[in-house]
Amino acid sequence: MESATQKSSVRRRSPGLRYAAVTLTLGAAMALALLPGSAGAASSHASKSLVISADKTSSFGTVLTNRTTLYTLSPSATACATACLKIWPAVLLPKGVSAATAGSGVAASKLGSVKRAGGLFQVTYDGKPLYRFFKDTQPGQVHGDVTDKWGKWSAVVTVKPSAGGATTTTTSPGGGGVGF
Repeated sequence: MESATQKSSVRRRSPGLRYAAVTLTLGAAMALALLPGSAGAASSHASKSLVISADKTSSFGTVLTNRTTLYTLSPSATACATACLKIWPAVLLPKGVSAATAGSGVAASKLGSVKRAGGLFQVTYDGKPLYRFFKDTQPGQVHGDVTDKWGKWSAVVTVKPSAGGATTTTTSPGGGGVGF
């Protein structure tokens, strides 16, 4: 009978020990998150600039990116407003940043910005506002080269792939390096 009593008391203590361990672990994680120089500092550092780069994709050639592929819009009669911007977030400069930085493969002279509501500035390339597509979650994805009710969305192509596998630079006078 003594061994049955001992087993039941061990079972009663185990949930309490697990609860204490979980509480301790969560407390330690919260303390680390609040330390100066951790995640908060990394996000504030990232907001000091916005770099637009060019990356190669398998089917589109070299496209503009900022973590994911960037797009321009040839608008339809339906304006891109709140619902549109949930699917197609505008590429905005962080507060206090006056211009995007040209990364590898990007002509700095083609980067600019346009003022939007609320004093925000949207990044432009060759005078066209830039957007992201919510379904592009990783570098190299180009899921947003589509037409929808807001118009024709096009990945900003700086170098198109040729039929032989090599790449050619887009130089159309109307597009200024932007493929449509």
